[in-house]
Parts: sequence; structure tokens; C-alpha cells
Amino acid sequence: MFRTKTCGELRIENVGEQVTLAGWVQRIRKMGGMTFVDLRDRYGITQLSFNQETNALVFDKANKLGREFVLQVRGTVVERYSKNANLPTGDIEINVEELNVLNESITPPFTIEEDTDGGDDIRMKYRYLDLRRECVRRNLELRHKMAFEVRRYLDEQGFLEVETPVLVNSTPEGARDFVVPSRMNQGQFYALPQSPQTLKQLLMVAGFDRYFQIVKCFRDEDLRADRQPEFTQIDCEMSFVEQEDILNMFEGMSRHLFKVIKGIDLPKLPRMTWADAMKYYGSDKPDTRFEMCFVELMDVLKGYGFSVFDNAQYIGGICAKGAASYTRKQIDQLTDFVKRPQVGAKGLVYARVEADGTVKSSVDKFYTQEVLQQLKEAMQAQAGDLILIISGDDTLKARKQLCELRLEMGTQLGLRDKNKYSCLWVIDFPMYEWSDEEQRLMAMHHPFTSPKPEDIPLLDTDPAAVRANAYDMVINGVEVGGGSIRIHDAKLQQKIFEILGFTPEQAQQKFGFLMNAFKYGAPPHGGLAYGLDRFVSLFAGLDSIRDCIAFPKNNQGRDVMLGAPGIIDQSQLDELQLEIKKEK
Repeated sequence: MFRTKTCGELRIENVGEQVTLAGWVQRIRKMGGMTFVDLRDRYGITQLSFNQETNALVFDKANKLGREFVLQVRGTVVERYSKNANLPTGDIEINVEELNVLNESITPPFTIEEDTDGGDDIRMKYRYLDLRRECVRRNLELRHKMAFEVRRYLDEQGFLEVETPVLVNSTPEGARDFVVPSRMNQGQFYALPQSPQTLKQLLMVAGFDRYFQIVKCFRDEDLRADRQPEFTQIDCEMSFVEQEDILNMFEGMSRHLFKVIKGIDLPKLPRMTWADAMKYYGSDKPDTRFEMCFVELMDVLKGYGFSVFDNAQYIGGICAKGAASYTRKQIDQLTDFVKRPQVGAKGLVYARVEADGTVKSSVDKFYTQEVLQQLKEAMQAQAGDLILIISGDDTLKARKQLCELRLEMGTQLGLRDKNKYSCLWVIDFPMYEWSDEEQRLMAMHHPFTSPKPEDIPLLDTDPAAVRANAYDMVINGVEVGGGSIRIHDAKLQQKIFEILGFTPEQAQQKFGFLMNAFKYGAPPHGGLAYGLDRFVSLFAGLDSIRDCIAFPKNNQGRDVMLGAPGIIDQSQLDELQLEIKKEK
């Protein structure tokens, strides 16, 4: 046996035992006739002691060790003279009697420590070393435990885990597909699934009334902190259900995860319509850990000669409690923030509520104190508060700009505590959204989402006003899951395809397999998919999902460790009858 104990399990009650450990050298401390080595494995760290007087041969070998050498040691557990309260094993050490170097290591490119000196690029290049760090390992252990608990909960609820294919057909709508050329079918391509959407619907037609899968999905889209080109979904579908059944089922799963993983008793989740989320937060994934809701100010501030407001289609404000102490420099920095291209506002108006209740604003020359008092009342502001106002020609855009400002103020004021969780359901999404690029209505979720039954007549008269039977779970401003009741009627599905601009022939070509399946008795069904990466990163308190993925891609979609994507041999291209066109 290479080891009888791990480096994380020995305690004071083990004193006197003969043990064999194996692991990596974390650090070495040489102190005259004594050398101390911290030995690390997945389970923890144990201190090894080497004494020149009692075992000179082993002592000499220990002094030739380097960081990340792989060792096997045999010795006796003894009580440490100088204990380390920061280590679970800090009360003991091993008096080493035998030392076997299993493998040497060159000096690693960065320190394998919690606070490493390695930047993102170098750590991603040597990800197998980065994974030795305790903080990264903890994230993967958390991911394992969450996936395990998801499976346990869903199994207890009668769900079956069914695998679906990775090589599927390319479908329109949604993000870009990753495509795979077929050697055996020249000139034709598979696509990697953006989600198993149509396949899980087919499983419902097949009678598997409770399906789930923890599955890889692929989307060729621009990356950010909470996106990777390949990601993992907890994909679920149920038959003979209404929206309420699904919300209750998966609210129960979330409550189970919070209780088992975090020790938190999650209260019943509130529900907010999409319209209210946009009106009060400017986002369909509102961060409700703090208030600072939007107040529309058209009736209060329009018509007093300030052209920016007089010509606006929307004027909205937020009240930052206790922030009247912000200096002019800080407010200028906020103005620069909202003017950034990523936010897009033209400017920012502010008003302070002074200690005596008067209001001082950046547009005092246009407004009397009486009007500013009306502003104060509309914002429910108190002495010491700071009112921040954004206006614009486009209501949706202005609200999104105000949303960015609200989140920035929440961060600056310390209101976005990662250890506090605020969860809700956002419901009643629009069925469609307008695409300036395509110049047509696009499905806000996907073309298989069912409209609200009471809105179906609007499909013929005002499709943009139709609400979808769709819902998202939002935690701390992050959409962790979303789904919908699906269309199970072939005629209604054909109607939706028509609104999206598909001819009957195009719909048959792309989705004929699903339409045909519906003709054989499709049950009412619906489902939901959680982003496992996002869920884990929230529980771990991470700013990016990369650190809860074993081998992630960087912001350019590259795996710098594997060198992927890369160039393939010309012989492979020839076999696939593909030609690479060089840019002019």
C-alpha cells in the first residue's frame, strides 16, 4: 500500500501510531539539525519532521527535496511541540523513519497556495497544477456534492436520468451552433446541442413523464464571467403538469440544496412578473438583496425647461440611502461610469437631501425647491440620501442603464453580500422580442414555449403582446435556471413557426421530427434547466464560473493548456472534403 492514512485525517488521538503517507511537498523549512516538510494531498496537509541526530540518512534525503516532489513516508505520529491552530492536523506531526521519493518535480511556474502568485493566463496554461490548490479543489468538491444531491432529490421524486445524443442536427434560433463535419456523409454536418430541448420533449411523447440529465451543452457565443462555450445544465422535463407544478417541484429542489449544502432554510420564493422586474429593476434577473427600486419621474420633472428631461421618453431615479456624503469627485466617477459604452447613458443628474431636509441638485437652475421637494417625496428620500437620475429616448435602454447604475451603487455601498441569498421566480415573460438585426420577431426563450392560454387570440392580432408560459429562477441577480410549459399541439406549434418567419417547408425540414411526433399523442408537458456552473459559483461565492470547472476556456474560448482550438492536418481536411480559405 502506498499509504495507510491520508494527509488530512490524523489527529491527536493518533499519537503513537505507525503510518504511511503519500503526497506532494507543499513547503520545506530547514532549521539547523531539523527539517520540516508539509506534505499535501487532496485531503489536507500533514507536517513531517526529519531529525539529523536520530536519522541522518533520511535527514540528508529530506534536505534535497523540492516543491511538488511526490513522496511516500513511513513514521510515527507524535504531538507537535509548536501547534498550528489553522490546520486540522496542526496538533501532530510525523517523525519520519523512511523516505521514498516517488517522483521529482521541476520548480512550478507559480506557488501552489491559496494566495498564489500566478495570474489567470499562467494558471490556465498549467491548470493541472492550479487544481492542486485547496481553494480550487474545494470548488470541485462542492460541484460534486451539488450534483450528487440533485440526483438524489430527483431520484426520490421519480425522475429518470436519460442520456441524449451529443451529435444532433443544427437548428435555427438561439445562439450559434458548434458544427461537426461528417466524414461518412460528405458535405453534411452535425451540431453540438445547445440544450436537449427537442429530445426531452420527444421523451415526454415516449411516456417518460419525469426526465432529467446533468448534461453538457454548447453555444458559440461571446464569452463573459458567467459564460463558457461548453457548460453543464441540470436538464429536467415533466408530463401532465402545469406551471405551478414545475415551480413547486424545483423550488423544492433548490430548498433541498440550500439546506444540505449551505445549512440555510430557504423561505418560499416570491414571484415577480417580467413587466415588474423591468419596471422596478431594469432587468429580468433582478438582484433583490437590496432595495433601491426605480421610481419613474416623468410627472415630477418634465416640463420645467430642462431639455434633457423635457424631450425624454423615460426619466427614472434611484435613492441611495446614506450616500449624500459622496464627493463631487465620486459623483463625477459615477457619471463617467454610466457614460461608458457598456452602459451607454448620455449623463447623470443627482440630488442630495441635506440634513435640514432641503434638496440640492445638479440642475437647481431649472427647478424650484418646491419641485425638488416633490422629487424627494416621490423618491421617499430622507436626510443624508443621494438621488441619482437617468433619462433617455428609449424606455427599455434607459432602464437597463439605470440598472447598471443601481448594481454599481449596491456594490459601492456593500449591499451585495455574497453570503446573503435572495431568490425569486420571474414569470410571465413576453413570448417574442424584436430583433433589429433580423428585422423580425424572435422567440424570447425558444420556439417550443407555450403562450399563456388567455393570450392565444393575440397571436393573430398583436403577437408582440403575447405572454409566454415561461419562468426563470433568479438568485442574487443571476439567472440560475429557466424553463416553460411547452407547446404540445402540432397546429399551435405550426402557428408559432409562421410568426417566427418559417415557411411550412422550412419548419418541416428543421423540426419535422418533432411535429410528426406530436401527431401521435403528445401529453401536456413542461420543464426547466438549471445552469450547474452558475449554481455552484453562487454557492462558492465566485465572480466567475471558470473556477468551478475543472478545465475551462479563457475569454477567447481557448483552452491554453491543450492548445485548443488548433490546426488539423491537411489529410483530415481532405478526408472531410473541407478547404480553409485564407483571409485576404
